[in-house]
Amino acid sequence: MKTPRFLLPAATAGILALTLSACGGGGGGGTTGGGGSDADANLDGRGPITYVQGKDNNNVVRPFIEKWNAAHPDEKVTFKEQTDQADQQHDDLVQHFQAKQSDYDVVSVDVVWTAEFAAKGWLQPLKDKMAIDTSKMLKAPVEAASYKGTLYAAPKDSDGGILFYRKDLVPNPPKTWDEMMGMCSIAKQNNMGCYAGQYSKYEGLTVNASEAINSAGGSVLGKDGKPNLNTPEAKAGLENLAKAYADGNIPKEAITFKEEDSRQAFQSGKLLFLRNWPYVYSLMSTEGSSAVKDKFGMAPLPGKNGPGASALGGHNAAISVYSKNKATALDFIKFIETEENQKFFANQASLAPILTSLYEDQALVAKLPYLSVLQTSIQNAVPRPVTPFYPAVTKAIQENAYPAIKGEKSVESALTDMQKSIESAGAGQ
Repeated sequence: MKTPRFLLPAATAGILALTLSACGGGGGGGTTGGGGSDADANLDGRGPITYVQGKDNNNVVRPFIEKWNAAHPDEKVTFKEQTDQADQQHDDLVQHFQAKQSDYDVVSVDVVWTAEFAAKGWLQPLKDKMAIDTSKMLKAPVEAASYKGTLYAAPKDSDGGILFYRKDLVPNPPKTWDEMMGMCSIAKQNNMGCYAGQYSKYEGLTVNASEAINSAGGSVLGKDGKPNLNTPEAKAGLENLAKAYADGNIPKEAITFKEEDSRQAFQSGKLLFLRNWPYVYSLMSTEGSSAVKDKFGMAPLPGKNGPGASALGGHNAAISVYSKNKATALDFIKFIETEENQKFFANQASLAPILTSLYEDQALVAKLPYLSVLQTSIQNAVPRPVTPFYPAVTKAIQENAYPAIKGEKSVESALTDMQKSIESAGAGQ
């Protein structure tokens, strides 16, 4: 889901960690009753395992697991499919980790959950005999899979926000926010909405609000890692969304949009511009119901004076410290990162590879011509706040950005309250 202007490169995500009080657990792995550590147990265990991931919209997980199972009949993987809602996926993982259940061996972890889960001792540190080779991977996803200098998950796929646009109506995509807003007259002439992202009160709103602030030259966190929302730049960013919603350039129904709602609106011809993740490329290109099959292009998100700043997206594959078969689990996550499988994920689901070499693979680029745009998005992306208190932080962003966009709360009040809530997120921990 990326080194514009104000922003630190995504590769420096570690220094963006909120300077909050240290969290209990220390990231060392859950302790056992005997004083040992769950992270030290079952390192040589082999046998069947379960892989847990959100809804497989593009049908990549099942064929991938079938290939593994055919080659490993004694270490078969069972796929546990969650919903397509990130918040529900997170809560499901938390419930199983808290119960110390061993049946969630390898789990797909959103990049923003890694610090939280690692700090609570739920993820197996990928070091020593459990180490993986990250030398051929994009740096930003590796940083996003690390906490306090230790790798806790294997980068599985990366992501960066992309601007989808109707190239039949807009031959040259806008490079700035103001330029895009100026093109909304084209939408009106064609009886369609102008621009939408994801504004329902969930994780997608954190992404969209953060991107708006970042792309206007502001930041949710300053260089010192503390919230930095009472700035003219942060105000300008959130105001961009609020003003566009107020004047109709963002359609009123978009306040309920999540990823799939917004995709379907654009795919059915109801939007001129859409902010979404690259996964929608394959769906809009191949689904029979798509009204925009050969009519859309992809470009970097527009910013203040040029390309904007995407939030770093993507998922990591992590091993639960409670797994009984960690040796098999380690082999499985290494299997995920092979060049063959990374190509399959890219071809089948438009998922951004984590291997640097694939962005220069001519056959892959020919099939997925937007890869250069996506690589730029990832390289210049800004991570969402890296903190073990992320659920409280993202809640603060959502609960204040939502009424600001709807016009129910002033942008100034929203940012002030957001700042206070983030500051208090670690208080007393």
